[in-house]
Amino acid sequence: MTKLQGRCLCGGVRYQINGPLTGALNCHCSMCRKAHGSAFRSRARVKARDVQFLQGEELVKFYESSPGTHRGFCSICGSPIFSKFDDDKSCYGLPLGGLDADPGIKPELHVYVSDKAPWHDITDRLPKYDEGL
Repeated sequence: MTKLQGRCLCGGVRYQINGPLTGALNCHCSMCRKAHGSAFRSRARVKARDVQFLQGEELVKFYESSPGTHRGFCSICGSPIFSKFDDDKSCYGLPLGGLDADPGIKPELHVYVSDKAPWHDITDRLPKYDEGL
């Protein structure tokens, strides 16, 4: 398997993914929209043991955006790094936009469509769910 690398906007945080990404999706919830400053967040799951920091792990700070969900971001530039979950410590939510190369996986569905930005139209044919899965 090819190892993927990613980084934050300022380059202070660099990481490597040493395993497969799964469950790619686009999340339209208001928290993802606000955290990413966009119409939705594209993310995949990765096993926690497959995430290796190459630089700047101490720069990653976490914010508990909802009970049990902690969003990690670079404390210098604010870039989202990954989310961790109290109910499943074995996996992280990894924003695809932080990766430096093609992750080899594409979002397969949209979640929280009932909360989507009113100025954004979903134009693809991926399945849409009003809430999460």
